[in-house]
Amino acid sequence: MSHTLTAEPRKDTKHSSLRKLRESGRIPAVVYGSQTESIPLSVDAKELMKVARTGRTEMFKLKVEGTSDFNVIIKDFQKKSGAVSHVDFLQISANKRLKVRVPIEFQGTAEGTKVGGVLQHLETELEVEGLPTDLPATIPVDITHLQMGDKLAASDIKLPEGVTLVASPEELIASVTAPRAVLQDEGEAEAEGDAAPEASGEEAKE
Repeated sequence: MSHTLTAEPRKDTKHSSLRKLRESGRIPAVVYGSQTESIPLSVDAKELMKVARTGRTEMFKLKVEGTSDFNVIIKDFQKKSGAVSHVDFLQISANKRLKVRVPIEFQGTAEGTKVGGVLQHLETELEVEGLPTDLPATIPVDITHLQMGDKLAASDIKLPEGVTLVASPEELIASVTAPRAVLQDEGEAEAEGDAAPEASGEEAKE
């Protein structure tokens, strides 16, 4: 747990107060969990962005003025006009396994794309389970070996020690397909072949 975020308790929840809060560079927030009641908070927008990437899957410490510290992950963001307008923190236990969706980090260049193939990213996240201390910020996936026509399933991905797959093993993550123009030409050729009239008996003799 390498990150710490400081939060301030928030008592005024009126719409006008929330707008002023955002204008001052702070984001309304709430922390909740099985071990605590929901507590309205606010956090510094810039400090939040520092933990926004890893905080979706990795546990970090939320220091709330006047109360005990919380071990949390970022459960959800709400956005307005492209900017974060509210954030939910979920209190978790370091000794309890957690199910999360971890971003996939595709690495390398698929061999099939070097001969005209098109790489398709069918999933950008993978649902896994593990202790908070074992969950990674991202899951690296090497795609250099993928040839034309190859498919990568969830079961093909190597997970860190202590982390298990929750998603279906058959779930497709990526594939390398032929360009659409090639597939279209092949389809038209097959259609023409199917539509070609058979020669009559007399024509066959000639």
